[in-house]
Amino acid sequence: MNWNSLSNSAIIEEVGKRLKEYRFRRKLTQQELADQAGISVFSVAQIERGKAVTMSIFLSVLRVLRLLDNVDLLIPEIGISPIELLKLKGKTPKRIKKPTSE
Repeated sequence: MNWNSLSNSAIIEEVGKRLKEYRFRRKLTQQELADQAGISVFSVAQIERGKAVTMSIFLSVLRVLRLLDNVDLLIPEIGISPIELLKLKGKTPKRIKKPTSE
């Protein structure tokens, strides 16, 4: 699937459908998922209908469905290139300073 070609609402809708499928596979009712996630049944229904929810609610659902490790695939950690590592020579930058233009 080409996620970049989809609108935000289409992505939210697709994610909602997938989370519903995971809930079914775990044999959880919306009420059970809501109780375990500490959220309302309404929030679970909103997610599954493709409605936007807060990041906190979304992460709570991922945690219950044991999908939280997939966040690392969504936003991978940025590593330091070997060239940058040589330039730093063990020093970690405290801030980024942009050169001043004259």
